[in-house]
Amino acid sequence: MKKQTKAGLEFVVDKLTNSIENVQSGDSFQTEVSLLTSKELKNITKKNGWNFDWKAEFKLPQREVYKLTIVNNPNIIQGLVSLEVKSDHVFMHLIESAPFNIGTNKVYLGVPGNLVAFSCKLSFQRGGDGYVAFIAKTKLIDHYIKSLGAVHFGGHLMVVTSETALKLIGKYFKS
Repeated sequence: MKKQTKAGLEFVVDKLTNSIENVQSGDSFQTEVSLLTSKELKNITKKNGWNFDWKAEFKLPQREVYKLTIVNNPNIIQGLVSLEVKSDHVFMHLIESAPFNIGTNKVYLGVPGNLVAFSCKLSFQRGGDGYVAFIAKTKLIDHYIKSLGAVHFGGHLMVVTSETALKLIGKYFKS
């Protein structure tokens, strides 16, 4: 039996934007989040620059993998998040920006913040009052406190509370 380790998430919230923002032009683009399909998985590989094994994540029955795309441009995935809906919160297992949205030459800012805000929205929709939990790498705990307003719950556990969730949702999802 394979030992599963909780290594912790290592995403960087580059900027909280109102959608996602083109680094070069500063233009904002409205986004939408939807479930990833098995057909779309064929291009989401380590060979294509993705860091995680999304095929394995996709196969786990208790998890849902969502993709972030720009409205009217559904074929280019900007980022992915793997979520598990629990009875009182949503647990974020993995989150990753597309390879072209990482590093000094990234195309868009705001992808991780957008996906965390979606996770909060899903938590409200599924009865979790906006609470989102995740395991963080030690070196990024302070970053998540400052950038997301997450609470350090001890160890490596981070939690986004209802009040913070509402702020993130308000930033990314206009009703």
